[in-house]
Amino acid sequence: MDFQPIERPEQAFQQPVTADHLQRISRRVFGRDALSAVELGLGMYNNTYKVTVAGQDRPVIMRFAPEPARQFSSEGEFMRNEYASLPYLSVIAPLMPRVIAADWTHELIGRDYMVQTLLDGVPAPELLSHYPRPLWRGYYRQLGEIARAVHDVRGPRFGPVGAPAHDTWGQAVTGSLTQIAADLELAGLDASDVRKAAAVAADRQAVLDEITEPRLLTGDLWTVNILLAAEAPEPTITGVLDFDRTWWGDPAADWTIRMALRKQDERTAFWEAYGEPEGSPEARWRAKIYEIRHLGADRLEWHRMGNAEEVGKSYDAVAAALAEAG
Repeated sequence: MDFQPIERPEQAFQQPVTADHLQRISRRVFGRDALSAVELGLGMYNNTYKVTVAGQDRPVIMRFAPEPARQFSSEGEFMRNEYASLPYLSVIAPLMPRVIAADWTHELIGRDYMVQTLLDGVPAPELLSHYPRPLWRGYYRQLGEIARAVHDVRGPRFGPVGAPAHDTWGQAVTGSLTQIAADLELAGLDASDVRKAAAVAADRQAVLDEITEPRLLTGDLWTVNILLAAEAPEPTITGVLDFDRTWWGDPAADWTIRMALRKQDERTAFWEAYGEPEGSPEARWRAKIYEIRHLGADRLEWHRMGNAEEVGKSYDAVAAALAEAG
């Protein structure tokens, strides 16, 4: 088999699988040999390979979660969470890869993995900048339509789609902040600011509990997880990927909303399709708590990547959000 892995340092978080692993999985899922495998490098969490299998018309995608011991507790078996969310994501099914097989047994490799169909398209980070910036507004409108469709899906309880579930939104938010703080401390980082945010959220839980209807959150949907048509005259979304951080909760807490609000540029077209965000004092306060949760998760990610500068910046950003949240 022609095997092309990405060379990484031994201490890197993303650890490759072997050609033998891919071959055994190919035989289990398809009953045939894999002819080639190329590791794809856009993601920072799972390891992803484009695999050509004998007798298959198109290559397939094989994605491998990190070994369980390498995952933070706040990450909650992300791949299993994504798999659990698929029945709720049917509203955007034409844009998503199909799952051919999912295996949590760890019989062939000590990691969860999924085999999925390969979507057509070019990663948006590679292609979007080739278009004139005025055309980007159409791209952001499409993104707003996708986010709106997902956020309109109603769920049973609050928290990650897979587990754990909470009766109230306030419980889900404070629980997540507490879990992120514990992970930061286990990583040897100061988490007192995130713990303070959890205490503030608990003290004003009634404001969080104004959110009474769990809605589906994408968790991580932005440009890095989007595919575009290769030769379209304007940016055209053909696929969306990696819904492993899905949640039930307040749409305003979604990563997509955070990113749409960050700049007043072409992305303002997002709101033309999505609808204007709520601007009440209570919504603005909740947004500060959500921002701290994002920053805490980012801090873990930067630490894992060895980026001490960004880890340091996160403390200033959390302090600013805490000052406004009271």
